[in-house]
Amino acid sequence: MRKEKRPYVCPTELAGSLDNILRKAVHNPRKILEPYIRKNMTVLDLGCGPGYFTTELARLVGAEGRIIGVDLQQGMLEKTIRKIRGTYLEQRVKIHKCQEDKIGVPEKVDFVLLFWMIHEVPDQQRLFRELKSILNPDGRIWIIEPKIHVRKRSFNNMITLCELSGFEIIDRPKVCLSRTVLLSIRNK
Repeated sequence: MRKEKRPYVCPTELAGSLDNILRKAVHNPRKILEPYIRKNMTVLDLGCGPGYFTTELARLVGAEGRIIGVDLQQGMLEKTIRKIRGTYLEQRVKIHKCQEDKIGVPEKVDFVLLFWMIHEVPDQQRLFRELKSILNPDGRIWIIEPKIHVRKRSFNNMITLCELSGFEIIDRPKVCLSRTVLLSIRNK
């Protein structure tokens, strides 16, 4: 019997490649996120890794907003925790370890950031169905995938799975070295 090949998940040991000064020159969190994040939002940062976007999200949502930083790897979550511990951001960020096949966040969210992580998910359609169940009716999800790992055809297949799960495209914002799509729940 052939063993199913699991997608590669960036290990905690390589977290430095996800959070460094060179990346900030290419993917400045404030510039990328500011047009989409508002005060008082609840934002799910799925695949938050070492918290590269989590901290800026926490600044943008303000004192009444909330960020849920979710990752599969405890080591990545610990890096995020160390980054916010003892700062004013700590009160705005909730850390959650997901399972391999389930996010498991019980509260509703206004925005979901999926930055360079969907290609690591084995059952994408299951993920999109779960995201639809936790997204507020007027919420948005933003999928951003690396061009180097995700070919255009694979990205389009991913979008088709989103549409089959009840989402519709509302924009295709530009992000360097990336394929992106901004989605909302399709009105029936």
